Amino acid sequence: MKSTIKTYEDACEALGLDATMLPNISMLPEKHQKAIIAHCKLIIVAEALNEGWTPNWENSREYKYYPWFKVVKKEGSGFGLAYDDYDIWATTTAVGSRLCFQTYELAEYAGKQFKELFEDSYLIG
Repeated sequence: MKSTIKTYEDACEALGLDATMLPNISMLPEKHQKAIIAHCKLIIVAEALNEGWTPNWENSREYKYYPWFKVVKKEGSGFGLAYDDYDIWATTTAVGSRLCFQTYELAEYAGKQFKELFEDSYLIG
């Protein structure tokens, strides 16, 4: 699936969704709108990459993977994410299950391929 999901639009196409249909978040403070949209897009990307797999939180033997980033100073001004590694969790988690991946490879791919969406979702400013 990695070879066909390179953009948010690819993920929507794989799931039969209209990529232009995003939630109306105009009632939220403007400073949070970009993060909410990025999170929505990441949920779609994760669903497409996982091809129907969802984490079973009752099964502690089933690994759940997610990208792990370091926040780093960018050249000029601001901060960004540097892909660091992955992490696995069994029955506890530091991320929502919507952004977990079935394999290490998928988590690594998502963290690198969709880094800008993760930055928009996770970082303020």
